[in-house]
Amino acid sequence: MAVDYSGTWKLYEQENAEEFLRAISVPVLLFKMINEVKPVTTIHQNGNEFSICVKAAVRSHTNSFSIGTETLFNTIDGKQIKATAQLMDGKIVIETGKFTHVREIEGEDMIETITFGSAKLIRRSRRI
Repeated sequence: MAVDYSGTWKLYEQENAEEFLRAISVPVLLFKMINEVKPVTTIHQNGNEFSICVKAAVRSHTNSFSIGTETLFNTIDGKQIKATAQLMDGKIVIETGKFTHVREIEGEDMIETITFGSAKLIRRSRRI
């Protein structure tokens, strides 16, 4: 059965945020902002095409992509990377050399596991 990511999700919990943000060399001011805000993510899915908008109090960004097509993605720290999103066992997986972002739905929660080198950030959001 295909997973439908469409909807609005609010972050309610993060694990290892401090370690992860230091690993990606986020400036201290941005580090505090990212670590304290609870962004809202809105996802529009049409088959294999996705638009994911993350809004926080101070900044927001949108990534639009098609599964299997190389895309320029905006990252959590404001940088851009080229990557190709894949759909694996219902999970959206985006990988580059040192970076992996896995998004999956478990019950009413969306779990994001973002890995950079040995640092791993786990973010849990609930559909609102």
